[in-house]
Amino acid sequence: MARLPRLLLPGLPHHVIMRGNNRQAIVADDDDRRFMLELLQDGAAREAVAVHAWLIMDNHLHLLLTPPDAKSLPSLMQGVGRRYVRHFNARQQRSGTLWEGRYRGTVIEPARYLLSCMAYMDLHPVGAGLVADPRDYAWSSHGHYAGLRVDRWLSPHPLVWQLGNTPFAREAAYVDRVRNGVGPAEHNAISRATLNGWVLGTPEFVESLQKQTDRRLSRARPGRPSRPIRNNDD
Repeated sequence: MARLPRLLLPGLPHHVIMRGNNRQAIVADDDDRRFMLELLQDGAAREAVAVHAWLIMDNHLHLLLTPPDAKSLPSLMQGVGRRYVRHFNARQQRSGTLWEGRYRGTVIEPARYLLSCMAYMDLHPVGAGLVADPRDYAWSSHGHYAGLRVDRWLSPHPLVWQLGNTPFAREAAYVDRVRNGVGPAEHNAISRATLNGWVLGTPEFVESLQKQTDRRLSRARPGRPSRPIRNNDD
């Protein structure tokens, strides 16, 4: 099956994953994690990409961001990927590829899925058994939204500002949202859409976006297209 072209719709949030080749580690220690963050900050500023949330796991990276145009997101990811590989290979005295091909991603309907996607990201370290609470994991944007620190380079989505009228109210509401978790169906929907490049949203949202592009935005129904019924008198 031919690979679909990458889906890019400027002005809308994109959930992006970059994974290590064969699920190998992409970081060896906190110095690697700090360097990756520096690359992300520099690249986002250079490309004018609004980064809403981030997560660095041992063998993959998650980003939730909004690109201003069709070129900025690929340029950001390619720049970070190439510079980080040179850094990692030099430190580990290795050569060759680090990433599992190109990054994967999906466009998200903000009102329906943005906060769920942020919670999905924040809960990854808990699901992996690394921590008992997302607030105990230093390498995600959860600490920023929970009020534990300030990541000045982040660009909170307007939906986050709507969580409360004060910073304390927003932080408490966000922590509660993450604590409520992401149900299995929603978790699977986010994962499938991101890995396969389908739009994550309601049918109405997908239909509205399909009018803007010839690229298929949702999974095709299984089976062959139905043929018209022929009249015996034809």
